[in-house]
Amino acid sequence: MTPADVSTALSGQGYLPDEGISTAVFLAITLHRPLLLEGEAGVGKTELAKALAAVTGGELIRLQCYEGIDVAQAVYDWDYARQLLHLRATEVTGESSTRTADDLETELYGERFLVKRAVLRAIEPTDGPPPVLLIDEIDRADDEFEAYLLEVLSDFQITIPEIGVFSAGRPPLVVLTSNRTRDVHDALKRRCLYHWVEHPDFEREVAIVKLRVPNITDKLARQVAAATENLRELNLYKPPGVAETIDWATALGHLGATTLNEQVVANTLGTVVKYREDSQRVAQHGFGEVVKQAVERALVHGAASGS
Repeated sequence: MTPADVSTALSGQGYLPDEGISTAVFLAITLHRPLLLEGEAGVGKTELAKALAAVTGGELIRLQCYEGIDVAQAVYDWDYARQLLHLRATEVTGESSTRTADDLETELYGERFLVKRAVLRAIEPTDGPPPVLLIDEIDRADDEFEAYLLEVLSDFQITIPEIGVFSAGRPPLVVLTSNRTRDVHDALKRRCLYHWVEHPDFEREVAIVKLRVPNITDKLARQVAAATENLRELNLYKPPGVAETIDWATALGHLGATTLNEQVVANTLGTVVKYREDSQRVAQHGFGEVVKQAVERALVHGAASGS
C-alpha cells in the first residue's frame, strides 16, 4: 500500500483527499499511530474518519467530546439498574441467604454488568478488521480527560480494577479531531501523527461538490465553489467549510437552479452561513457582489485550469 493507494481508496468512498492527507493516513495505518487532525470546522475531518472506516471495513466507533466528559461516558460504566434487579432477584429466590456478601459483590462487578463505552469497545479484541475510533473535538474535553486518554493511547489497554486488563491484540485506527477552541497538550500531540486540514483549493472543492451532488452542472458547481471561497474572505465569525458548500449546492439543485443570481443567493444563504451577524455582513457586502465575484472567480479558475 502507498499514499496513492490510500487516495484512490478514499476517493472511492466519496472523500477526495489531497496528497498531505493521503500521506498522513498512510503513515497512521503503517506506523499504528493515532492521527490528530486540526482545522476549522467543516473542512472534512470527521468525514475522513468515516471514509477510512468504509475503506478498511472496520466498525466506526465515535466518541463525541464535550466539557465534563469523563471515564463513565467515554470508557466504561456499571449497569446499576441491572445490578439492583439482580440483587432483588436473589432476595426473592432466597439465593442471597446462602451466599456471602463478597460473593454477591464479585458477581455484581463482573463483565455481565459492565457497560462498554466507545473507548473500551475500540480496545476489545475483534475477529474482523480493527475498528476506527473517532475521538471527535478533543479540544472540547477537559484536561483531566485528555490526560487519561494519553495513557490509553500509549499502550492501547484499559485496566478495570474489578475485572482486570482489556488489551487490544491489534490497535484500533484512532483519529482525533480538533477545531482548536483550545490547544491540545503537547504530550498528547507527541503520541499522534499531526495534520492540519486546510480548506480545499478551488478545483478540489469543485470536484468534491460534483462527487457529492451528482446532478449539479459544472457551471453551477464552479460558481458555488467560487462564491464559498469568496465568503471565506469576508472575516465571518464562522467561515463556511466544505460541508456548507455541499449543502448549498444540494439546496440549489433541489430548487432547480442552474446558475447563481442575487435572489437565489439571498434565499439560500442560510445553507452556507449560520450566524445572524455573518448574514448581515454578507448582506452589507451585497448579494449582487457575491454573484458577480463568484462568476468572475469561476471564469478565472476555469481559464487557469484550461476547462
